[in-house]
Amino acid sequence: MATTEATPSIPQNQTTRLWLKSGDPWIWLIGGGLSISLIMVVGLLTLIAVRGFGHFWPSELIETTANVNGQTTTILGAIADSETLPAVRMREAGMAIPEDQVLATRYLFELGNRDVTGRDFVWFAESDLGAWRYPVDAIMLERREWGNFFGYAVALEYEGRTVEGEALWQTLQLAIDRANDLYDQVQAIEKGEIGRINTGLERLRLQQRRLEFDGVSGAALAEAEADMAAQRAELDAQFIDIQGERNQVLEQLQRDTLVARTADGEQVRIPLGNIVMASQNNALGLGGKIGFYVQRIHGFLTGFPREANTEGGIFPAIFGTVTMVLIMSVLVTPFGVLAAIYLREYAKQGPVLKAIRVSVYNLAGVPSIVFGVFGLGFFVYLLGGSIDNLFFPERLPAPTFGTPGLFWASLTLALLTLPVVIVSTEEGLARIPRTIREGSLALGATKWETLWKVVVPLSAPAMMTGLILAVARAAGEVAPLMLVGVVKLAPSLPIDGEFPYVHLERKIMHLGFHIYDVGFQSPNVEAARPLVYATALTLVLLILILNLTAIAIRNRLREKYRAQGD
Repeated sequence: MATTEATPSIPQNQTTRLWLKSGDPWIWLIGGGLSISLIMVVGLLTLIAVRGFGHFWPSELIETTANVNGQTTTILGAIADSETLPAVRMREAGMAIPEDQVLATRYLFELGNRDVTGRDFVWFAESDLGAWRYPVDAIMLERREWGNFFGYAVALEYEGRTVEGEALWQTLQLAIDRANDLYDQVQAIEKGEIGRINTGLERLRLQQRRLEFDGVSGAALAEAEADMAAQRAELDAQFIDIQGERNQVLEQLQRDTLVARTADGEQVRIPLGNIVMASQNNALGLGGKIGFYVQRIHGFLTGFPREANTEGGIFPAIFGTVTMVLIMSVLVTPFGVLAAIYLREYAKQGPVLKAIRVSVYNLAGVPSIVFGVFGLGFFVYLLGGSIDNLFFPERLPAPTFGTPGLFWASLTLALLTLPVVIVSTEEGLARIPRTIREGSLALGATKWETLWKVVVPLSAPAMMTGLILAVARAAGEVAPLMLVGVVKLAPSLPIDGEFPYVHLERKIMHLGFHIYDVGFQSPNVEAARPLVYATALTLVLLILILNLTAIAIRNRLREKYRAQGD
């Protein structure tokens, strides 16, 4: 009779130990952690995108009645937010909520018309609102001053005639386009021609002071003063002509007026020069809404800020951020690469070198605000003040480089990110096989030729990695920049058509500081809140674009030298 041999069973605890030793749980743990991180990042970016760029989508305009201080009034606006709260809290806030309600909903209406009512965002309890209507002829005006206007167009005083009725809306659009063109002409004259004349007059004033500092006298002084007087007279004549041209354009800009009516029947007169765009949100189809959305985003990215940064665009902040990061990259890359080459290739290994490396690693962990204080004291006051005393004494006591500006902000960020570039470059140099160096030397190349023609090109991708990390950190810094060159509102861009074209001494705007200013120092919190999200998303996308550009360059260098090695 045949017998079967039973397979020995493995105890459960031993199976668990074998499973743990295999490493599978840690693989699943790492995968789960990575998935959670990706979900959080995507969720954060989605929240910022929806709350930021969703602000530019044309909202429906709602007309209803509201109980305000015991009186019924008609309101017109768009819903900016809504929330459901315990009725007790809303009663404590002064809202008339029925006693039988436990929960109550309230709506934040953007009513605009700040010049008429004094405030443009108001909370209303749902129980205080009447029936909602969506009038097709309701208009929204984006203005350069006093925020948005919500109401109805009554008449248009345009080119000496009054337009009403069916032709009013189409004529209004043409008139606004014309007014915007005239406004751009005024801005171009003021910032271009008049700015050039003011720069010339300031240059003559400084020449006069330079003559006084140099002690020029006699015939030489008289000849120089006569020449400056002739130049000043020519500039004054040009200013009179250009000012007359500006006044003519400004007169045309201020001539036309829109007569509008608010929801409660009050008529107001709005100069077309104060209107950026007009829309009938409730009458727009899908195509019209998409066009309106694109137009507003374009204006946000390319326009200049208005109303204490709570309205308008962020182009100066984008331009300042990109310019500062580019200058920082030009400054930090050669210094970081040369320092890493010296530490890895030439410095004698010993306790001194170990101390230097420890110092570099510790420098990477110093709080950024400390770099800002150092930049203010050393770069701005010491170096900048010395430059002013040596090269710009005629401008004193008004400082030129002895005040925070673009160059000092870039230099401070270069010092802040220098350890990152040094460490990445050193690691890249250390990964180059010793056989490659010895092969180059065996073929007759000197150490210098081996270094710069073999080792450094092969470690270029590591250098670019350090630059990528430096750019990512520098573009998001705020604290040190507040001390060394970034301001709330810069009157002009650091690059223009006036010599020397790139003005390193000027102050700049920055997206990070713009977010801080709009989010925490805005006089109109409700109007500024969507701009905080939109600016934050713009900063993230800008950093992504800069990093992708650097990554593309790094990958190209890697493929180039890999092909050469093959």
